Amino acid sequence: MGVDFFAGIIIFVFGAVVGSFLNVVILRLNTGQSVVSGRSKCFNCAKKLKWHELLPIASFVFLRGKCSACKAKISWQYPAVETITGIIFVLLFQQTQNIFGFSFLVLIFSFLIIIAVYDYRHQIVPNLFVWIFNGLAFIGLFRIFNWNNLLAGFILFAFFALLWGVSRGRWMGFGDAKLALGIGWLLGIVKGVAAVTLSFWVGAVVGVLLILLNKNKYGLKSSIAFGPFMILGTAISFFWGEKIISFLF
Repeated sequence: MGVDFFAGIIIFVFGAVVGSFLNVVILRLNTGQSVVSGRSKCFNCAKKLKWHELLPIASFVFLRGKCSACKAKISWQYPAVETITGIIFVLLFQQTQNIFGFSFLVLIFSFLIIIAVYDYRHQIVPNLFVWIFNGLAFIGLFRIFNWNNLLAGFILFAFFALLWGVSRGRWMGFGDAKLALGIGWLLGIVKGVAAVTLSFWVGAVVGVLLILLNKNKYGLKSSIAFGPFMILGTAISFFWGEKIISFLF
């Protein structure tokens, strides 16, 4: 138990560090800035951050969510992505302690986190990263040798592509259809359908809450990014899909 707890702490810290890098990718994507070079800086006063201001989660807490120079508020995105990435890495470690399987799933979920947060910020699924995710999910078919998942990907893609075509992009973006392709390859048809169902349920609840809490900003015709809900449903279904399906049926 002690060894597992210690290992979990190490994996969480590792995930938080990766999450810090994912934040850099999300914020610099399509801005012309390199994601692998160039020091991080405050977006308000351009102060270059020191090493102790870049510690995942801890720096946000110690700085009380503000820049040490200009006192501008630091986005909650930073600690949120770092914490979520750390938790997901721990869950992946618990599910498979095989180093190859763990590393492969870490890659997949890292790209899913990038896609979810970028879509939330800009309401567009980043084409490059969704195809990298799809490529990894396709490679995963060879890892598990479950070719039913291949068909599942095309079924989910066709469903979202149909919604996109019928509504002419008003209900759903085509990026969501491309994302659904990889989700089907990753989860298979049963868990994939569960993930999509969960995404619609959670999206509907969040949509209603936004309208009720901020009627001046949101209405029945307002659009919100659906990719984050798809990826949330995917994560829930991946980790607990069998238990959820067993409970419901």
